[in-house]
Amino acid sequence: MTGSEATVLDLYLASSSPRRRQLLEQIGLRYRVICDLDVDESQVGTETPEHYVSRLACDKALAGYCEISSSVEYTSTMAPVLGADTCIALDGEILGKPASRDEGITMLKRLSGRSHTVLTAICLFDGKRKRQCMSQSVVSFKVLQADEIDSYWQSGEAADKAGAYAIQGRAARFITHLQGSYTGVVGLPLYELSELLHGKQH
Repeated sequence: MTGSEATVLDLYLASSSPRRRQLLEQIGLRYRVICDLDVDESQVGTETPEHYVSRLACDKALAGYCEISSSVEYTSTMAPVLGADTCIALDGEILGKPASRDEGITMLKRLSGRSHTVLTAICLFDGKRKRQCMSQSVVSFKVLQADEIDSYWQSGEAADKAGAYAIQGRAARFITHLQGSYTGVVGLPLYELSELLHGKQH
């Protein structure tokens, strides 16, 4: 990418998530992906879900900035770096990506017939200041039958998703109610991002 091409970007995306790319494209933002960043996503001690996602979003934005600022094409007028992180919280516990079929099945059983919180934090960093906010949504599941859970796991969709489900995929049929931001649950709250890009801090 040349310097002239870089100046037309709206942001750099410090994420390899195809869902976040699709959401940026949905609202016409021009971006470049920064992949393979070395960010430790381990939960620290008794860290709350809110602090966890906020910290990781900022860590990713800073790591992405360090990556692009060391490149020969970087100038101080270039676009900010966007870091984002999403987690599912149930009973104060973070539900991450299932490490096995048994863990995924257990997560889906826990979500069955209940409401849980989905937190997505975003952070923009331009080398001088951080702008950040968090979307918080409540998602309610219907009561899931054992065969529904097994069939959903067999689809392969749940294996690499936090909480073992994707609202934008086959799991949409499990959702009885959503209070908050649909795009935030998918992984990138577009209203909040647009506000940050326009200089409005939440």
